Amino acid sequence: MTSADARTFEMARDVILSLHEGPSAEDLTHFYNQWAKTYEQDVELIDYRAPSLAASKVSAHFSGERQAAEVLDLACGTGMVAKMMKWEGFERFVGVDSSEGMLHYARQSGLYQDLKTATLGDQPIPVPSGAFDITILVGGLSSSHIPVKAIRELPRVTKEGGLICMTTRASHENLEYKAALEGEMKQMEDEGLWRRVDVTAVIQFQREVTDHEKAYIPGSIYLFEKL
Repeated sequence: MTSADARTFEMARDVILSLHEGPSAEDLTHFYNQWAKTYEQDVELIDYRAPSLAASKVSAHFSGERQAAEVLDLACGTGMVAKMMKWEGFERFVGVDSSEGMLHYARQSGLYQDLKTATLGDQPIPVPSGAFDITILVGGLSSSHIPVKAIRELPRVTKEGGLICMTTRASHENLEYKAALEGEMKQMEDEGLWRRVDVTAVIQFQREVTDHEKAYIPGSIYLFEKL
């Protein structure tokens, strides 16, 4: 078996492309359970920038005491977002993910005070309402993963005045989902659930792994304040 430290871009690409269209929640969980061992090496190979970009965006707009701030890391995976947030001075993390395989590595990171298993969109987020200064969801918002409706839970779990950060890809196959996501964000703003703080379009979000686009695909980072 090839060791994780000898992996190549082609290996990472093949894993990502092995996820068929329209997977069930069970399919996704199984996929990530199997991928967990090499996940961090593979996303580094595709130059996946969302965790660092999101952490930097939150850091630039957060004015509270970082060491005391409660951060909810949704679709936390192995803990890459928490690692980036730790570098920005944050220390208190609760993670939620559907994959026990991913959570195994998140536990090993030692960054989280608590980790919970849940499938976003299928059930409420298993945390108290209004408990978090920052809620962050990186990587899960795409056509094959978390349904758009799931973002309605994010203001519920965030403190009034707290920040909510999300990312999504703007690749060819995700454009319809992205449009629906932004429509839901606007609807929630109109309903007074949150206000938009910042939206940043990123030209080089990650390396492309399909033939639709050249070299890198774009993406977006969204930042809202809970009202």
